[in-house]
Amino acid sequence: MEELESLRDYQFTKSHEWVRFLNDHQALIGITHHGQKLLGDLVYITLPADEEEIEAGEAFAELASARADSDVYCPVSGRITKVNMDLLTDPNRIAKDPYEAWMIEVSEITDHETLLEAGDYQQFLATEQ
Repeated sequence: MEELESLRDYQFTKSHEWVRFLNDHQALIGITHHGQKLLGDLVYITLPADEEEIEAGEAFAELASARADSDVYCPVSGRITKVNMDLLTDPNRIAKDPYEAWMIEVSEITDHETLLEAGDYQQFLATEQ
C-alpha cells in the first residue's frame, strides 16, 4: 500500500489522480504512485495543449503501457496554463517520482471534484485490495 504521510499538501481522486494546490486558483495535476503502478512501464503519454479550458472529470491525457492504456482525468475545472513536455520524451519519469512528475498546471480554477485527503485516500486504497 502507498505511504502517504509525506504528501499532506496533496489531495487525491478515487481514479488515482493527485492535485497539489499552489494557491486558491492554481494547481498541479498528476497520477499517484498506485495509479502508475497499475499500468507498469509507460510506453507513451499524450498531453493537451496549454491554454485549453478543462472541466472536472474530463480526460486530459492518455497513458499507454504494455499492460493497458488509461485516460487521466482532471479533478478540477479551469484553464491549462502549463504542460510538462518533458514527460513526452521520458514518460517513465512518472514511475520514478509520480509526485514530482506533474502533467499539467491548471489556473483560474472554478470547480473541483470531491477530493480525498492523504489518509482518506490511503483508506480507499485498502478497500480496493
